[in-house]
Amino acid sequence: MNTDAALQQILEEKTKTIYKYLIKVGANPRDAEDIVQESVYKYILYMDSIETSKVYSWLFRVAINQYYDLCRKQNRQIRISFEHVDLIDDEPLPIDYIQQQELREDINQVMHQLKPVYRQLLFLKYELELSYEEIADLLDLKRATLKTYLFRARETFKEIYRREAKHD
Repeated sequence: MNTDAALQQILEEKTKTIYKYLIKVGANPRDAEDIVQESVYKYILYMDSIETSKVYSWLFRVAINQYYDLCRKQNRQIRISFEHVDLIDDEPLPIDYIQQQELREDINQVMHQLKPVYRQLLFLKYELELSYEEIADLLDLKRATLKTYLFRARETFKEIYRREAKHD
């Protein structure tokens, strides 16, 4: 496989993940597609100055910055949706569905009380199921620093969740 074909394959795989992330943080599909295309276009313009090992994190950062710019222009709030319905049983009982809905709502409420960086880290790790290495590369962080941030994010989540549970 030549380098152009390998690069194209990497771009296709990574842009799908970036697109999925943009949708989850609240971009509509059309905006997400435009942002991904614009990010790839910018990459093509500047590819000579970008290290091959940093392509994914560079694309991710450019896409996220473009999304934030779009939100500022449209005066939108950035919201991450954590609706992930994977029911184990083929025919769940209605009570199971209601409990899952309530749990999802509780998780969403807690997530939106976290710092944006904590929300992003928890989303990348647990919703997109990226490895520590992938997230560290994506955000250009050392693995140890990432683990510390994720630990703090989880602890903050648990603290808020417990506090909210006491109020109910």
